[in-house]
Amino acid sequence: MPAAALASPSRREALQLSLFFGAVYFIQGIGEPTEGLIAQPVRSLLRNWHYSVEEISLFATLLSVPWWFKPLYGLLTDFVPLGGYRRRSYLMLSTAATVAGLLYLSFAPLSQPSLGWLLAVLLIPTLGVAFTDVVADSLMVEKGQPSGMTGRLQSIQWTCMQLASVLVGSLGGYLSANGMQRMGFLICALATLVTLGLAWCFVREEPDFTRRASWADVIGELRNAGRHREIWAVGEFLFLWNFNPFSTSVLYVYMIEELHFTEQFYGHTVSLMSASMTAACIAYGFYCRRVSFALLVHLSIVLGIISTIAYWAMVDRPTAVGVSILIGFTYMTANLIQFDFAARICPPHSAATVFALLMALTNAGMSLSTLAGSYVYSFSRPWWGARTAFNSMVLLGALTTAACWFLIPVLVGPATRPLPAEDCG
Repeated sequence: MPAAALASPSRREALQLSLFFGAVYFIQGIGEPTEGLIAQPVRSLLRNWHYSVEEISLFATLLSVPWWFKPLYGLLTDFVPLGGYRRRSYLMLSTAATVAGLLYLSFAPLSQPSLGWLLAVLLIPTLGVAFTDVVADSLMVEKGQPSGMTGRLQSIQWTCMQLASVLVGSLGGYLSANGMQRMGFLICALATLVTLGLAWCFVREEPDFTRRASWADVIGELRNAGRHREIWAVGEFLFLWNFNPFSTSVLYVYMIEELHFTEQFYGHTVSLMSASMTAACIAYGFYCRRVSFALLVHLSIVLGIISTIAYWAMVDRPTAVGVSILIGFTYMTANLIQFDFAARICPPHSAATVFALLMALTNAGMSLSTLAGSYVYSFSRPWWGARTAFNSMVLLGALTTAACWFLIPVLVGPATRPLPAEDCG
């Protein structure tokens, strides 16, 4: 879109949009069940219930399943208005479901070990957050594209989410160390309640009772997106890059059981990593259009490898601190390149659906590799010892990331066209 065609927003409108999306993503960084405040307390609870590392990883994989279906949520919010609204109704409904699930857990007894029951209840807020994420992204596109603010809004979103992670890392460690899982659920429920209020107050949309989707509309939208070779290539790249068998579950068990770190110290490393990720988000905005995108694609693979093999250096608390800071910066930078990558090849008329599809492939790669890695680690640890098994998983993760280079000949081309400068933020 030419810069001259963009409608410049007023300072007040720009500030309102920035505050709204920043607040929504900050709260998502707190309340998201798989990576937010309750992620470590839930893993700790399962360990206290004497579940194994592979069972904990299976739990994490199954809990992340709602994120795999983001394209479906995109199609619903694009084509199937709820009560005449495409965005507002879905945003409020999904947020309310998240609050309800978390509130229930904050008062439910957690003394009886039941992995299936906990999973079933946690799937409700996970589904709610995943749907909210899709609706928020579609709102960001709708509000940001006419004024050229998409890049700025994305930068604000990810910075706020990482700032939330800085907070939840240490707090999650404290809650885990003191067996305060229900307090974590309550905090997340109250925080998400704020999103419900923001949606009610700030999301304005004219009702449309005439727009209805047919199966032909939906199938046609998917078929049109499927004709783009670049979309398939980027999807394969994102899946492979994120299919890293060296998973958070393996890392958590290794740091707690083998290196004998406390739950609190593990939480501190999460906060340090998130602080480093925040710095990476800010830095990327300064150089993202000063470096050729083809070079950035190669850089994302190199940084992905570094962010994995750096764990070889982690042997005690000082090295754990240094490794966490290094990995936070390299991993987040590589991810930002990928998000930019995905945004470049999304057709403007179906950006929400296609972007959701690409992000679903990312989530599926992470979830499936988490499960695979935990089983390989558990199988090899008795034979090789914990340290060798851990280092082997690190190597395997680096190799799967390096395999992305086989896709470079397809990717360097239409998918790496530079965007107008205003989209950089």
